[in-house]
Amino acid sequence: MIRIWHIVSSLTARRLLSFAQGFFLKGVVEKVRYPLASIFNLFTSGHFLLYTLMMSKGDFEKLIEIMATLRGESGCPWDKEQTRESLKPFLVEETYEVLEAIDEGNPEKIKEELGDLLFQIIFHCQIAKERGEFDIHDVTEKIAQKMIGRHPHVFGNARYETSEEVLKQWEERKREEGKSRESILEGIPRELPSLLKAHRVQSRASRVGFDWNQVEDVLVKLEEELQEFRRALENKGQKEIEDELGDLFFVLVNISRFVGVNPEDALRKTISKFISRFRYIEMKAAESAKRLSEMTLEEMDALWDEAKKRKAQ
Repeated sequence: MIRIWHIVSSLTARRLLSFAQGFFLKGVVEKVRYPLASIFNLFTSGHFLLYTLMMSKGDFEKLIEIMATLRGESGCPWDKEQTRESLKPFLVEETYEVLEAIDEGNPEKIKEELGDLLFQIIFHCQIAKERGEFDIHDVTEKIAQKMIGRHPHVFGNARYETSEEVLKQWEERKREEGKSRESILEGIPRELPSLLKAHRVQSRASRVGFDWNQVEDVLVKLEEELQEFRRALENKGQKEIEDELGDLFFVLVNISRFVGVNPEDALRKTISKFISRFRYIEMKAAESAKRLSEMTLEEMDALWDEAKKRKAQ
């Protein structure tokens, strides 16, 4: 054993790969994009046999086996401790990291974050499998059946020419499946962010004609709500101020819907823009050996304008 270890440890990384291909993995290493360092570590670990067996499987099946191993008897203590409840924050976090990557327009980051999100889904499916409920294959089969059933104009002989016709057909199909709702507003997730939830509620109501005719009508409503908010400020009633501010947000969401802008996306991008510009102010203050608290508002405004100009170039 010591002799073998000396042979392996004396090989260069490139020779180690050839050694693995020739005597252990029989040429399949080059088919999978694993770093050489990871292969080297596997030679010295107890999971080498598992790794070798997985090399011949598809990437998706490998992920499933990795998750099962992490939750297995010799797996990771942290992974084994996780529950559906404990994983909820990570599921939300990974979803928003995907959105952030999409906003940045970075394909490599999008690929990475989608992988992280996929792993969270596999994690939940592994927990369900351990509980004897379902596994990842049941999930993929269920969604495949649903998508085929919901698209008879693609996978069948039905003909729908517009998105509106497709949406109407979806509602009819849900009724056939026994999923008819007492209210058209049912089925909107309770935990959705408020701006997105407002957008969904308004969109559902508009399907049955409860809507403004044009965006100009909504702008008139915005002026009306703004006046009511000003009166609430004058009255200094906190509950009234909160109610009227909520009405303002709701009307702004309506405007975003009419102009085809997702309010959640719009606000998230504005927040990112603010953070970027504010960091520029902090950076410039640090270069001048100043604290922000020592700068005047005029000085900070000037740097803010610089940040805007840099972004526009």
